[in-house]
Amino acid sequence: MQITFKLYASLGEHLPHDKRQGNAMTLDVAPGASILQVIEPFALPMKLVHLVLVNGVYVPPEERGKRVLTEGDVLAIWPPIAGG
Repeated sequence: MQITFKLYASLGEHLPHDKRQGNAMTLDVAPGASILQVIEPFALPMKLVHLVLVNGVYVPPEERGKRVLTEGDVLAIWPPIAGG
């Protein structure tokens, strides 16, 4: 099945080079894959996986290993953001 995978800010460096400018890529994943299973091959530092949204809905850290993705989902991840 296919999902859209988006990484923002410094996490975009973990996308293939040709996908970094748009911060997104189409990704083939196994049916029943969890959020953590999808991000594992990208070697994201988990301390930087801060804001996780599936189809615009926040997924708390304790649910990311259980939350199963479905065909057409959009998984977007942001690192912690500082500023003021």
